Amino acid sequence: MASTAVLLFTRDLRVHDNPTLHAACRAADRVLPLFVLDETILASPYNAPNRAHFLAGALRDLDANLKQLGANGLVVRRGDVAAEAAQVAAEVGADEVHLSADWSGYAQRRQLRLAARLGDDGRRLRLHEDTVAVQPPGSLTPTSKDHYAVFTPYFRAWSEAGLRTPLSAPSRVGAIRMSKGRLPSPADICVGKPAPELPEPGESAGRRRIATWRRSAVHRYEERHDDLPGDATARISPYLHFGCLSPVDVVRGAGRSAGAAAFVRQLAWRDFHLQVLAARPHVAQRDYRHRGDRWRRSRSDLDAWRRGHTGIPIVDAAMRQLLREGWMHNRGRLLTASFLAKTLYLDWRLGARHFMDHLVDGDIANNQLNWQWVAGTGTDTRPNRVLNPLRQATRFDPDGDYVRRYVPELAGVDGPAVHQPWRLPDAVRAELNYPEPLVDPDEGRRRFLEARGR
Repeated sequence: MASTAVLLFTRDLRVHDNPTLHAACRAADRVLPLFVLDETILASPYNAPNRAHFLAGALRDLDANLKQLGANGLVVRRGDVAAEAAQVAAEVGADEVHLSADWSGYAQRRQLRLAARLGDDGRRLRLHEDTVAVQPPGSLTPTSKDHYAVFTPYFRAWSEAGLRTPLSAPSRVGAIRMSKGRLPSPADICVGKPAPELPEPGESAGRRRIATWRRSAVHRYEERHDDLPGDATARISPYLHFGCLSPVDVVRGAGRSAGAAAFVRQLAWRDFHLQVLAARPHVAQRDYRHRGDRWRRSRSDLDAWRRGHTGIPIVDAAMRQLLREGWMHNRGRLLTASFLAKTLYLDWRLGARHFMDHLVDGDIANNQLNWQWVAGTGTDTRPNRVLNPLRQATRFDPDGDYVRRYVPELAGVDGPAVHQPWRLPDAVRAELNYPEPLVDPDEGRRRFLEARGR
């Protein structure tokens, strides 16, 4: 009699280098691929139109790729993940459910509920690791501690740990016939209008993007990754977040150039933040290191920052890129976060929530802990550093091309003058219809340092 397994997809929406898929195919003659739209997540603030659009497209692509491997496609259910997965396993007579481990507090609780539910039915949950490039959280630890709190020593250990060999797509996925359910549209996942220029979703698009970038740009990553107008980063974070690309495959394929080494170092930050979150799940909402902050409260300042109307062009350009593309250049993320949390001295959680509302790659570990790093409440060893947006603009957008791309009010201002429009003649400024700065950056820095007791 043929053996049967259920493969429960979550954040591993691919067929190439998917250890969970390979394990399920090895363990059973027939594999039922399943995705459950988790009602708890759908009802949470985490659910947002941009990610819904990407998720729906990634599921369609996964369904097509599974069919090419011989499966009947992706089975879709909606509801409580533990209940739905257990019900499907019972319907097809599966002995095991295979799942890629996840490490947020919610994901860990969900895994425990699923294991218990399956155990009650005499079935087993098999967890596999593919969310990180090197070692699962908790495997790399300093002496007498449960996680690394500083990136540099973590990166040394990470670099020495070694990578597994990437797996090709299985030659065949044994088919099971049952009611598949309907692949969801974006509106089935989240009501709301997505950004107008979202990335193409799915594994197929992700593999095309990384292959093109490796050929054309990775060798120059070290010198160009902060170049705002050059837009020379890989832009693969949405595909990594949804598991459309394997982090192991991305690291293995980066190459050996200086640019590749710099790129791989940035990828290691994903694993670093995940091991912090796994060890301290509360940091998704609470300070990793409490600084005694008494954050300012200004709804008008927060709204201006959200809309990209702060009067600081480099900040506004990055915020408008987020609204247009559901993505923001990493240098833009750093300087906009510093401006909110330190120059405006508004609670980092407000900024993190706005990013999660719009980022296609919105990831609890990376988003929340990057925000805490910039706010000085996280793992940064220089918690009171403040990024001056004008100096950042001079360094990373020297001719103002990035600003003119995203701030049309300033499109007619030539050269670096675009970064300080308040210095233009009054007659010119009156025609721009662009706001005055919310605060002088130097004054904002002084206010922040005084609040921190420095």
